Amino acid sequence: MPFSLASPAQFELIVKKSRFIACVEPIPGREQALARIAQLKDEHPDAAHVCWALLAGGQSAANDDGEPGGTAGRPMLEVLRHQDLQGVMASVVRYFGGIKLGTGGLVRAYTDAVAQALLSAEKILLTKKIQMTCSVPYALEGMVRRELELAQAALLVVSHGSVVTLTLELPENAVPKLTKRLNEAGMGRLAWINSHAMDN
Repeated sequence: MPFSLASPAQFELIVKKSRFIACVEPIPGREQALARIAQLKDEHPDAAHVCWALLAGGQSAANDDGEPGGTAGRPMLEVLRHQDLQGVMASVVRYFGGIKLGTGGLVRAYTDAVAQALLSAEKILLTKKIQMTCSVPYALEGMVRRELELAQAALLVVSHGSVVTLTLELPENAVPKLTKRLNEAGMGRLAWINSHAMDN
């Protein structure tokens, strides 16, 4: 099951006088990742490299920022993959210490920096959420609202027309139980309009 992070975590590694400042943080997509990298470059104007990797579904990316190809971004991405993370970015700011590390040394340094930062990060399980819409007669609105509260479903939209239409969101694993309870309580007077999955 995929995980994300509750909050950013950092770790600093020194290898042969080079400083590697790693950060792992929840980032939903490429646009936010690029904004965060620009911010890091502003905060560390003297850094030799600001390398990063993003694992976010179809928006995943890896960037070596001038390090030899495949020595920074790709290894960092592999650490995120290995930890089964989603919607997470790893960044490493490198201050060059004057001693070259070679490709193997660079891969190890970037991998270790990110792995160490992840050790102190709090992981949270990503649950798939389902959005559903149902319509009921006015007489059943109170009952539906009570059932949604018991199931800890989020009520997103309520509209009042000839019937009451309610759009709700809840974890995928809670859907069968809630729909069964509502169908029984509604005695055929509750209609389901649609439902679709949302990754959370």
